[in-house]
Amino acid sequence: MSEENHNILIAHKDGFRHTSFDREIAFYESICSGNIELVRIFMKPLFFDGCGVLSEDPIRNLKYHMVVLATMIARYCIKGGMSPEESYSMSDFYIMKTDKSTTEEEIRTIHLEMIEGYTKKMHRIKMDGIFSKQIVRAVNYIICHINNRILLHDVAENLKLSPAYLSRLFRKETGITFSEYVNKLKIEEATALLIHTEYTDLEISNMLAYSSQSYFIKVFRKFIGTTPKKYRSGYKIL
Repeated sequence: MSEENHNILIAHKDGFRHTSFDREIAFYESICSGNIELVRIFMKPLFFDGCGVLSEDPIRNLKYHMVVLATMIARYCIKGGMSPEESYSMSDFYIMKTDKSTTEEEIRTIHLEMIEGYTKKMHRIKMDGIFSKQIVRAVNYIICHINNRILLHDVAENLKLSPAYLSRLFRKETGITFSEYVNKLKIEEATALLIHTEYTDLEISNMLAYSSQSYFIKVFRKFIGTTPKKYRSGYKIL
């Protein structure tokens, strides 16, 4: 992510006017989508101002919040396609690990491990059996660089494949071109940002590394069928 886009995120981090419930749902859904970039946008600290206090003991309070969070994530991931056995097993693992912790730093580290662990697992579930290993790796690259300009040549070089071969493989396995797939993932992220944040069209366009706001709107309309402004107003959140 560029410094400019990073500053946009920092500048707005405390500027959300949506209800905490709306953003909480966006957080769980971002985990289920397997999109770590969206997760990082919607993720909050384990305990922050406004959270309910579950224990007067600071460490025990964090542990209780971890149990609640682990339970919620496990259930959302089951709904998203993870098997109950695997989801609850992961939840039990992180809860047990938290229970053995003795410091706030340890618990917050486990908190991040759990979120990243579930997100990565959900990403693999979404991709498993659908695409070849080359395309899975290519999609991983796209997601990790979603806030940058993504070129076929750069992805091919990273995967040690020829651009022509990667281009043919994308068309064969996804049914669309490489550039269309990149735009598809970018617009998916844009819709989540429009629904759950107050970023402007221009800011989202910059965050997703589009060359101009007008081009972003054109691509958005192609995939969604309407403009970003009309799409947002349809949810009546702002």
